[in-house]
Amino acid sequence: MARVGYLCANYRKQMSVYQIKFGTDGWRAVIAEAYTVENLRRISRATAIWMKSKGMKSALIGHDCRFGGQIFLEETARILASEGIRVWAAKGFVSTPMVSLGVVHHQTDMGIVITASHNPPEYNGYKLKSSYGGPTTPAEIAEIEKCIPDHSGDEPGRLDSYSDLIQWIDLEDLYLQRVRDSFDLESIQKKSNLAYDAMYGAGQSVMKALFPNLKAFHCEWNPGFNGTAPEPITKNLQEIMTYLASHPDQYIGVANDGDADRVAMIDPGGKLIDSHHILLLLLRYLVEEKNMTGELAISFSVTNKMQRLADHYGLKTHITRIGFKYIAELMVQRDILVAGEESGGLAVKGHIPERDGIWIALTVLEYVARSGKTIQTLIQEIYDLVGSFYYDRLDLKLWPEQMDAVKSQLASGIRGQWGNFRTSKYEDLDGHKYYFDHDNWLMFRLSGTEPVLRIYAQGRDETECKAILDAAVKELNL
Repeated sequence: MARVGYLCANYRKQMSVYQIKFGTDGWRAVIAEAYTVENLRRISRATAIWMKSKGMKSALIGHDCRFGGQIFLEETARILASEGIRVWAAKGFVSTPMVSLGVVHHQTDMGIVITASHNPPEYNGYKLKSSYGGPTTPAEIAEIEKCIPDHSGDEPGRLDSYSDLIQWIDLEDLYLQRVRDSFDLESIQKKSNLAYDAMYGAGQSVMKALFPNLKAFHCEWNPGFNGTAPEPITKNLQEIMTYLASHPDQYIGVANDGDADRVAMIDPGGKLIDSHHILLLLLRYLVEEKNMTGELAISFSVTNKMQRLADHYGLKTHITRIGFKYIAELMVQRDILVAGEESGGLAVKGHIPERDGIWIALTVLEYVARSGKTIQTLIQEIYDLVGSFYYDRLDLKLWPEQMDAVKSQLASGIRGQWGNFRTSKYEDLDGHKYYFDHDNWLMFRLSGTEPVLRIYAQGRDETECKAILDAAVKELNL
């Protein structure tokens, strides 16, 4: 009987109400485990309740290419409409930046994106956007979390019963027109042969419309992403990188994540251009070629070379916690010229305060076209100003007991040395960041959206960067 009592108590514990929490960028969970229709209704009900408490009356909703996107969009729309919220619903899959632009264009009070961004295929998620076309502030997210009920409430009516409150719209045409009005696409098309990896994500239709002759990779609908997380990092981009390396100096490559708000680029030799280098290119282009001014907003894990370049131009730099919502808050409040995260979410002045992988790629491609130089030459010119560097990151999925051990070690005190690298400075704004000589550094942080330990490192070259990462893994006994 004691065994039966234990099992029943454990079952009741498992059946307790799931706590929905927003991470660094929205709520994300595994489909059919925590990401259920019931939990989606709960968070949608909370969003509607909060909106009504603020006098808000309208929302725009879109979904990306993930499994169940249309179903989850319709459930969200039904809940909001049942609370009297007017809904603009996007036709077909769309990117997160398309939703954010749509919020501004249609002047809605909120935006909702059904997406898990770059997470593995089994995930889906729920992002919130505010009327300015960027992530909702952390303070407002906290208020919405407090509104989440234990149960979703009464069953909403049929979708067609809310036809007076739900309007279907085309966001793709809106976005394409915005791009065509903002970029010198003719010069880009003349100067660069483009290879594009959509990673089966929501950027595929827009990029094929803008560049009909592009060399396409994974530009078809596949909600399982062929089993690979749609995150534009080296290990996931081997196909396009190998192709460019085998066709040297013929293409320049672009890759976006699942909801196309993140970006990576590949140079004509097949080498990845990470977000740190893209940020440096953006800053130099906007300041030196377009004569623009403003401030920088970058997350804690971005290269310190950005601050060096900003100092060179006499521009103020803001360092934020990880999560674009912190950057977006600054973009709304201040005159931010260039902003971004290590993970590829970047933004520039003159667009919405939102990560936009396609917009950022086009900005860099326009820089290459107008300069008449290769992207490798432009990067070398930046190295001449701030010094060369190499960056890499390890994402380690650990067992709970391993994670607890790592947390304990990192919290036990500041280490004076990691392997042969001596600590010169330590910061803990959002994670544990150790600086060494020659602008080198090492950083540890637990992911806010996945059960993963991230280890970041920067060295003067690839060999030194690898040595720093190896030292970190060895010292933590991983």
